[in-house]
Amino acid sequence: MKPYKYFIGIDTGTTTGYAIWDSQEKRFLDVTSMKIHTAMDNIRMLEKDILAVTFIRVEDARKRRWFGNSGREQLQGAGSVKRDAVIWEDFLKSIGANYEMVAPKNNRTKLDAAAFKKMTGWQHITNEHARDAAMLVYGK
Repeated sequence: MKPYKYFIGIDTGTTTGYAIWDSQEKRFLDVTSMKIHTAMDNIRMLEKDILAVTFIRVEDARKRRWFGNSGREQLQGAGSVKRDAVIWEDFLKSIGANYEMVAPKNNRTKLDAAAFKKMTGWQHITNEHARDAAMLVYGK
């Protein structure tokens, strides 16, 4: 993979996790969550020269193969997250972004706040979505 200065992690869902990792400074610039349209607006507003040195990693629920004994509501939620992955992929293609869709099994998820702070040094308040997005790009 070519060297990128910035890595953006996206955890899809009703609440979209969003994290920016600076690979040269080896630190997070942002770890947060927001609505999908706000996250897309943030990426759309990147200037072309910044977008050229940015790589975006999106958690892709379409690649998840195990759902366990989930109830109907959880399965419907899984369907909407899969739809979000399609939307993200279409969006990133349309703006010419450097990106990859990542299978959930290839990301360390569900860290609690204390473990996340200890591992990454990020001291601000986060939620599970923001932490999952951050783990997509941490250390890149």
